[in-house]
Amino acid sequence: MDRLDDLGLFLRVLDQGSISAAARSLDISVAVASQRLKRLEHALGVRLLHRTTRRLHATPEGLELAGQGRALVEDLDALTAGLRQGASGVAGTLRVTLSAAFGIKYISPLLPEFMARHPQLHLYTHLSDEMVDVVGAGYDLAIRIGALRDSSLVARPIADNRRLLCAAPDYLRRRGHPRTPQDLARHECLILASRQGRQDEWRLIDRRGREHAVRVRGRFETTMGELIRDAVLAGQGIALHSLWHVHEELRAGGLEVVLPAYRLPASGIWAVTPQRRLVPPRVRAFTDFLVEKLGDPPPWEREAVPSHGGAARRRR
Repeated sequence: MDRLDDLGLFLRVLDQGSISAAARSLDISVAVASQRLKRLEHALGVRLLHRTTRRLHATPEGLELAGQGRALVEDLDALTAGLRQGASGVAGTLRVTLSAAFGIKYISPLLPEFMARHPQLHLYTHLSDEMVDVVGAGYDLAIRIGALRDSSLVARPIADNRRLLCAAPDYLRRRGHPRTPQDLARHECLILASRQGRQDEWRLIDRRGREHAVRVRGRFETTMGELIRDAVLAGQGIALHSLWHVHEELRAGGLEVVLPAYRLPASGIWAVTPQRRLVPPRVRAFTDFLVEKLGDPPPWEREAVPSHGGAARRRR
């Protein structure tokens, strides 16, 4: 068990950023923590950490050990927690990474209730619209929206992610309503960009199930969905958005659905976890909680969304 304990200390150092912080969290002295890390390096025959005056960095061997060793430590934690507390016991630290906009709007309001249900749990959340390496960064769980590309992860669906095209009534009065997908090529379109590339090819499916792919252009491009929403509300063009992000603006008449006779390819909101033999109770509990609160139908689907400016026309 000494080697697994030393591995757990090494992972804690990476998570905390220093030996002293890891030692405090484990209630041991810095000297003892340093000795145990040296013991682990000696046993493995490799250097695991680069030590500088400012911080510690994992060596390539250290990163490999962290990526593969974390699952071993967490499997042991899950097993011992299950033996001590039974299958329903939820304890330890849950590390979650999730989309910033979705996390703030839908996950954050739910967290107090989840924490109240599980008083022995510690929670760390990381919000970013960039794709994070779940395994390499040591996360238990990621909430991801859209297509899944990493087949080494295990994904559980939380909710459907219906997407649509929308624009402000002012923009549509000035530029006209597109009647076919091909009309989009003549419009100002707002483009989301990411490490995976620019989302400038929009695919729409008609009522017969035929797909229409259109390359769109526009003067506004960003990596943040929030900026796309602000720009489309300001009448800057047509945007492709998830319904959860703009359903309130659609109901209020600040936005109208564009090309309502067409739908976009199916998408989803997923709880993504590393592959492991034993799923920690804290991970299972959080995923079940999100499905309970956001699934079938999700909150943004529980009221009808007006099509083609219905709300705006009713107010005039």
